Amino acid sequence: MPGVLPQTGGETVLALETSCDETAAAVVRGTGEILANVVSSQIAVHRPHGGVVPELASREHNLAMVPVVRRALEESRVQLRDLHLIAATAGPGLASSLLIGNTAGKTLALSLGVPFYAVNHLEGHLLSPFIGEADGVQSGVGLIVSGGHTMLVELRGVGDYRLLGATRDDAAGEAFDKGAKLLGLPYPGGPEMDRRARFGDACAFDFPRSMVDSGDHDFSFSGLKTSLRYLLDKLGAEEWESRLNDLCASYQAAIVEILTRKALAAVRSTGLPRLAVSGGVSRNSALRESLASACREAGVDLRMAPAEMATDNAAMIGYAALLKYRSGQPASDLSLDIDPNLPLPLSVEGP
Repeated sequence: MPGVLPQTGGETVLALETSCDETAAAVVRGTGEILANVVSSQIAVHRPHGGVVPELASREHNLAMVPVVRRALEESRVQLRDLHLIAATAGPGLASSLLIGNTAGKTLALSLGVPFYAVNHLEGHLLSPFIGEADGVQSGVGLIVSGGHTMLVELRGVGDYRLLGATRDDAAGEAFDKGAKLLGLPYPGGPEMDRRARFGDACAFDFPRSMVDSGDHDFSFSGLKTSLRYLLDKLGAEEWESRLNDLCASYQAAIVEILTRKALAAVRSTGLPRLAVSGGVSRNSALRESLASACREAGVDLRMAPAEMATDNAAMIGYAALLKYRSGQPASDLSLDIDPNLPLPLSVEGP
């Protein structure tokens, strides 16, 4: 089967991920055995600003890089001399953040004399639902849903991808964060909205489900945020504050329905047997329940990245690098730069 690689032993990778505001290091072995997966969060640093400040993020990466790598090696009980390769995210992401991890990875690879693999952050997410699976990466439709990206990908095997559709404006995670900010929720807003929505009525307010019947696999979420802003103006501060949980539940329900219906439509149109879901928004409890129910009813095999690996992490970067290494793909040229706008590598152009 495409993408399922022969079992060749216990190659071990140290991977680094610094695409945005988490400094992460992981040690991964073989077919996806995670020996250590360390993430240093910057939420407390960025919370006063209501979002990620690139200059602060790069500063924090500089401070955290050595401690995070040291901890990953200690937890995995792996010595630097035992590593077969080094990997780091090359993009997409914040340029100043990407440079920290990518440069550290190249430096380590050069000093150790081992191959360096520059990994696409989106490819790491796409493959992450299969980490540790005995059968490896299997064909299906991939839904990557995060703060910066929302896309559907036809996944035939490692490196064999076709873009089916993507957001035309805001990503789903961006819609969550912007909506939460309008509602006065603390940063990061998405998880707080999820928490409050559990105590609210998802049918209390009728928000638009943009493009669910568009006949293609694209998304649009910008109108949802606008709809919320107009509704808050209409309700007035006193009323909407008293109905905050209902607003969270209703707003969230619209995003979840759009993602669920679009994802299942993509599975039907491709005829592929499974849906692989990844990205930070996939931690949302309502989305996980909705996709599980819809896939069960449709007889679709659902693979979701574990909650602890749905957000940005280095284990997914290491896993992707190991697959490339073991399939014979050449190591990356150390002279290649990071790319903040790096697209997902496609074997076939999308529609």
